Amino acid sequence: MSSEGYQSWSLPSGIVPDEASPEWFSKGDNAWELTATSFVGLQSVPGLVILYGSMVKKKWAVNSAFMALYAFAASLLCWVLWAHQMSFGYYKNSPLVGKPVNSLSNLFLLGPTHVHSMLPNADYVFYQFTFAAITVILLAGSLLGRMNFYAWMIFVPLWLTFSYSVGAFTIWGYGFLQHKIIDYAGGYVIHLSSGVAGFTAAYWVGPRHSHDRQHFPPNNIIQILGGAGFLWLGWTGFNGGSPLSAGLVTSLAVINTHICSATSLLVWLALDMAVYKKSSVIGAVQGMITGLVCITPGAGLVDPWAAALMGVMSGSIPWYTMMNLHRKSAFFQSVDDTLGVFHTHAVAGVLGCLLSGLFAKPKLLNLMYGNDVYGPGLLHSRGHIHPGLKQMAYQFVGAIFIAAWNAVVTSIICLVISRIVNLRMDEEALEVGDDAVHGEEAYALWGDGERMPKPRRLRIPLICRRLMPTPV
Repeated sequence: MSSEGYQSWSLPSGIVPDEASPEWFSKGDNAWELTATSFVGLQSVPGLVILYGSMVKKKWAVNSAFMALYAFAASLLCWVLWAHQMSFGYYKNSPLVGKPVNSLSNLFLLGPTHVHSMLPNADYVFYQFTFAAITVILLAGSLLGRMNFYAWMIFVPLWLTFSYSVGAFTIWGYGFLQHKIIDYAGGYVIHLSSGVAGFTAAYWVGPRHSHDRQHFPPNNIIQILGGAGFLWLGWTGFNGGSPLSAGLVTSLAVINTHICSATSLLVWLALDMAVYKKSSVIGAVQGMITGLVCITPGAGLVDPWAAALMGVMSGSIPWYTMMNLHRKSAFFQSVDDTLGVFHTHAVAGVLGCLLSGLFAKPKLLNLMYGNDVYGPGLLHSRGHIHPGLKQMAYQFVGAIFIAAWNAVVTSIICLVISRIVNLRMDEEALEVGDDAVHGEEAYALWGDGERMPKPRRLRIPLICRRLMPTPV
């Protein structure tokens, strides 16, 4: 319909299509998507920058925060230059990856997305970039306190290109698992990938300094809570932005996200208090994270009661693997996963993916993806159990593929980088920390990092002191 036709209906001038706002474009959806994207970006910068910089030993605060900041910047350039099209572009007969071309032309960025939405590609490119960036930053949590920063600078673009892009393309793009795996907002693509890749990279990089591994207290628990707050509230955009519209699924996804996270936090806290007789702040943050991770693959696809049950599971199963199994297993002890990313993201991510295959509701699947794109959750098969079992089988296949791909490709990337630079810092740098690596320290005692000078005292010559009268 022409703009004259709209004018004849006496519509408000603000919603009449024009050159800057064509008929396929929704101002409301666009406003929400840009807001959601900002929420997700804030999870990384400053969210994870603060969280990582505070959760490590004081001597590693600068290095840990800077690894996150660098990854965010490097990921953006890689994403717009080639990785977005590799993840979401069409490449004839390719089951694993799209064609590596840039996403910078105005014709592309200002055109409509290929998905069912009323947004320009510019929104979609930037939204998906924030997903890619936070994935590689989450991975970094396994490597804090010893990875050579120059090796990290090489690792980020290589991993984004050869690992993340393949996972995104196969499940969300045009790959061989398209329309088979239920992954609402990244249980496989983001969390399982980061958990497995981080654990694998930690194996190849090697452990922290022996003293650090035995004694690694956080340097600022209050700031940990601040970073965790950015992460928790930022998940509103993480899961709320995935439908690419401000609709019913968006609203349900947001409330489910917070129900699951709050439940998981309280369950983790209760287990800490029951077993260790203390309420741990760091434990509560870990429980919050596992709840957010677990709900991600099904946030807009399950009922609130199911979100609460997922919170119970995500607060207990990852707690057991991290606090019990990890300490007893020689396999886990042989790999120095600094922040336990394998447990908080790989374990919780797989758990959420499988539970989404169990609890996904047909009506919500139809609202999100259209009719009969995915099989119903097994619990909602309603006498026709075969489609539900088939969907659960696909969920298992997706977990196996993503885990295997990330383990193999991350290993190859680490081996290639080790031929160029050392993956691990030298022993001297490991003993000193930030000052040896960056020439900077997180907490300056005085001025601009200089040492506090000794106070100058007036020195009176001895002969003068003899001539001074003695006080009575």
